Amino acid sequence: MNKSFRFLFVTVAVAEIIAQVFHWPTLHFIAKPMIVFSLLIYYWKSTALVYRGFIGALFFCWLGDVFLLFDHLNEFYFMAGLGAFLVAHILLIILYNQLREVQGEGLSGPQKMRASFPIVLMGTGLITILYPTLSALKIPVMVYALVLTIMVLQSIFRYGFTTTSSFWNVLIGALFFMASDSMLAINKFLHPFLYAGILIIVTYMAAVYFIVEGVLAHQSVKT
Repeated sequence: MNKSFRFLFVTVAVAEIIAQVFHWPTLHFIAKPMIVFSLLIYYWKSTALVYRGFIGALFFCWLGDVFLLFDHLNEFYFMAGLGAFLVAHILLIILYNQLREVQGEGLSGPQKMRASFPIVLMGTGLITILYPTLSALKIPVMVYALVLTIMVLQSIFRYGFTTTSSFWNVLIGALFFMASDSMLAINKFLHPFLYAGILIIVTYMAAVYFIVEGVLAHQSVKT
């Protein structure tokens, strides 16, 4: 049954890409809220051990998607979407701490520093570039960037405490999340670029999908 729900996600993802390519707003308004919803059902039906915190993270991602559908109408919707995704990332940080095996052997201190450096550099570098353009949103965006960076770092620090499949899927998903949010910020605050909508949504869909698969891969050893 879980394969049918994965197919539902693929169908929704293709519909959203078509909506972006051909600029079909009606299809976009239908497909976008279904992205996370289809993955939430897929997760729910694929495991007997459901993490409520992960359900919460997916719910706030869905809520963020809904708010951002209307961000062209009022800045409030962008702020609400930002807040929803902020909560989602906090819940993911908590989840990544839970999805670990105590007997695992993780990265050493120097290894953590080396692995963290490019992520921290990307996060701080982007904020440095965007800072002059953020106006009243300086503090909210900086807080969001900090939490997003921590979320990616926590996915790295799971190394050695989970299965190889779970580690790589979650890490790839976290990196896609950072890429999607970075492009969204560049397109909104710095300079709109060609195919921004398609690139942002594709990387976002990949992010949530890989994180779901990573969580399921960890849970599969427990069920």
